[in-house]
Amino acid sequence: MNLRVALQVVVAVIASLPLIAVAQDYPSRPLRVIVPTPPGGSMDAVVRLIGENMARSLGQPVVVENRPGAGTVVGVNAAAKAAPDGYTLVCVATSFAANHTLVAKLPYDSRKDFQPVASLTREPHILAAHPAVPARDLRQLLAYARANPGKLSYGSPGSGTGQHLAFELLKSNARVDILHVPYSGTVAAMADVMSGQVDLAMGNPLTFVPQVRAGKLRGLAVSSVRRSPMAADIPTIAEQGLPGFETYAWFGLLAPASVPDAIVFRLNGEIRRVLGDPDVRSTLASGGQEPMPRTPQEYGRFLDSEIVRYAKVIKAAKITTD
Repeated sequence: MNLRVALQVVVAVIASLPLIAVAQDYPSRPLRVIVPTPPGGSMDAVVRLIGENMARSLGQPVVVENRPGAGTVVGVNAAAKAAPDGYTLVCVATSFAANHTLVAKLPYDSRKDFQPVASLTREPHILAAHPAVPARDLRQLLAYARANPGKLSYGSPGSGTGQHLAFELLKSNARVDILHVPYSGTVAAMADVMSGQVDLAMGNPLTFVPQVRAGKLRGLAVSSVRRSPMAADIPTIAEQGLPGFETYAWFGLLAPASVPDAIVFRLNGEIRRVLGDPDVRSTLASGGQEPMPRTPQEYGRFLDSEIVRYAKVIKAAKITTD
């Protein structure tokens, strides 16, 4: 090793010492995870489960702060403006990728204001119909929709939500015309499907499968690449004439930009450890959730691909929040 190379190595080691010290001292106080949705939903449950398990090894509490509003923009913006010290994280979902295109004047930059920390979980959408809809499966539904354009309707928790975008992706791939009826949440949309006010809806397995089992809804398809363990008798969309189709609701954690890499890697390692715990995996599976551990770099690439994917859906379907 010549003198120049040796000096470069020494400089690199010295430069890394502060980061090593930061990682060793971190965390010295409680962590805050902003959940930009109301308490009690899937995102809230996943974050609380993972946070409780992280707290044991980190030696500090992981406090969940629910800050809903404006399609998750309120909570996400609070995280963007937080100090980049690793003590504030935010959980994001499909809406984060959608809002990049959907919201004309976001108060934050989806790419520049955040540091990807870790992917958490994903869950498929269950496509369900009111029992009076003349279709026993997706093939029959699409055939009916093509023969009767605009006659069928579907409910979603609101414009730009994951369920709305998933259904529009399905409509685009299948080339069918089905009317969108936005609601103020999943419960309201599902209630109107069960009462027959609208014909169809998409929702998570935990919410929809019990209604299918009770005969109040008819399960037509699942949006994942493989059948859901919670509904193994419901075939996938890809199995029913749309090969390659898959879409999920997903959750992941971001930190404000400029959080030291050493802290990001520490958090990512802790989260991946929690996601590998058999008890945690079992609890997640009981709620229809699939662990999706990724490195920060992998998660960042995934976010970029989702922003691009849903930008195409939003523009093609002319989706707005008005």
